[in-house]
Amino acid sequence: MSMQDTGNTVTRRALLGAFAATAVSAAPFFPGVTAYARGSGDIRKVNFYSGRTGEKINIIYWVDGDYIPESLSEINHFFRDWRNNKVKQIDPRTVDILAAAHGLLRVNEPYMLLSGYRSPETNAMLRARSSGVARNSLHMKGEAADVRLKSRSVSEVARAATSCGAGGVGRYSRSNFVHMDCGVVRTWGR
Repeated sequence: MSMQDTGNTVTRRALLGAFAATAVSAAPFFPGVTAYARGSGDIRKVNFYSGRTGEKINIIYWVDGDYIPESLSEINHFFRDWRNNKVKQIDPRTVDILAAAHGLLRVNEPYMLLSGYRSPETNAMLRARSSGVARNSLHMKGEAADVRLKSRSVSEVARAATSCGAGGVGRYSRSNFVHMDCGVVRTWGR
């Protein structure tokens, strides 16, 4: 899988710059990835837990310029719509933004994933309950995630995500989470 330059959306150059700033270069090895990581110098990983399902994922998903398909499959499953267990492919650019922002924050604490993929049914239900849910949410395309960290404020997490120069970053201080996506570069909220 490779990233593409798509105008105002996430660019490979922006993400490479963000990763250079985070110095993501070492991580523990996990079963099934050792062969990929042998002799590697550049590793990307994500660390999440879900308050909704109780599941955890701490996985290397990229080594020396290549995404690891098995790891991306695990991420897709973890990011599923927990209300109906529907799974969608999560855009690796979103995973990259989340990983880069986490690295910039220099924390060991996993992100709490509040919302990854949202099926159209779930999105419609949430829209009926709240004016803050977009009709064509990038969550339905597997291009967005809502996260929080106990040890960092919404402003700190949003600043780290914004400094990546890639995708959308929404601050939801009242609800204590940050939205990150791989769409057009933009910010909103307080």
